[in-house]
Amino acid sequence: MPSIALTKFARKRLFPTDGRLEKIQGVSADAFEEYVNAHEPLTILDGYAPFCKLAVYKNWTDTRVMAVPITEQNRALLRSAYEARMPKELPVLNRWFEGLEPPQAEYLLVILYSQAQMQKEKDPVDADWGVVGCLGTMQPEETPLAPITMMRNALGVEEGGSGVPIDREAYAEAVAFWDQHAVWRTAKEK
Repeated sequence: MPSIALTKFARKRLFPTDGRLEKIQGVSADAFEEYVNAHEPLTILDGYAPFCKLAVYKNWTDTRVMAVPITEQNRALLRSAYEARMPKELPVLNRWFEGLEPPQAEYLLVILYSQAQMQKEKDPVDADWGVVGCLGTMQPEETPLAPITMMRNALGVEEGGSGVPIDREAYAEAVAFWDQHAVWRTAKEK
């Protein structure tokens, strides 16, 4: 089984110290890394590029689903703002629910980048694969990348992306999904 390590990027984004509930819950970063190295995933899905894979696990944490359908009942809970994930990135428009409690995820899709890609992105790992994200889902299938993530990726590593050009068909599928769904956050995250 290939070795897996949490990247610096993932440690900061998935395991923040401010108690945000929409991140990985009920397990420390080190215990998460130990688990994915000690357990075989249910399956491994191809990601959006050859260096990207998604390892699918039955959820062993308290993590909730990431994407919530937009309905007439919850539409008023949508918020938006221009934000950058990291200081060196350009702010982009984000949309999320605030004040909503989604269900616990049935599956965790651990997003992996190859060691070579992590080197290219200047976040090297001492493993075959580096964790760059994790999706809580109800089904063992990938949630489409957000359209802005596809755009950032196309801008290149210098702008916080991966350098993968936009696939117009995948972009259209992502727009269709994210037009009807949004992520969620706890009220204190801004």
